[in-house]
Amino acid sequence: MSRLNPLVTMSLGVGLATGLYGVSFGALSTAAGLDLWQTQVLSLLMFSGGSQFAFIGVIAAGGPTAVGAAIVSAWLLGVRNGFYAVRMNPILETLGFSRFVAAQLTIDESTAVATSQESLPDQRKGFWLTGAAVFVFWNSMTLLGAVLGNALGDPKVWGLDAAAAAAFLGLLWPRLRERQALACAALAFLVAVVTTPSLPAGIPVIIAGVVAVVVGGFNLFHRQTEGE
Repeated sequence: MSRLNPLVTMSLGVGLATGLYGVSFGALSTAAGLDLWQTQVLSLLMFSGGSQFAFIGVIAAGGPTAVGAAIVSAWLLGVRNGFYAVRMNPILETLGFSRFVAAQLTIDESTAVATSQESLPDQRKGFWLTGAAVFVFWNSMTLLGAVLGNALGDPKVWGLDAAAAAAFLGLLWPRLRERQALACAALAFLVAVVTTPSLPAGIPVIIAGVVAVVVGGFNLFHRQTEGE
């Protein structure tokens, strides 16, 4: 029996591993008050794990009145996909409808697999295979998680009310390898902790995100690292 191409294996493996997080998202989304269809549509259209977790995290804390803050929080985390698009555009050279599909599939995983390949054909193949695999697995697991979330009942009994924060930490932790990233995270965390008791739900997240963008934009700590 012939073996799968290593690139195909990598793409499917990344898609499956990422998709498993969708179970948590589906369960947390229904726990936050969204019904199964709202959860599924959000996952299909937004399709950005960090942004989705941000959205439901703010909704869970502030309820329907925090929708505006939830949208802004999700947008701040999704901005990075625009920078990925700039990197991938000369590689994919898509036109027409395929351009819209490529935009939807431009995420952390598809960009990472594509840019890790040496040849242009493999870069394109890695992007499309990984993007499609993540899309299928993520949305399938979101549906499963939403169904299970409804069956589980009160999320606090199972600790799901704290799972969104834990998922965020899991996504963030591998990125904290440089002084600049650590400084952004530490300052954003400090601002969020200080402002949370006195501001409406979702607003501290937005302020902390702005602080992180400002610190990262000036690149002060990165310059110090280069001078060492």
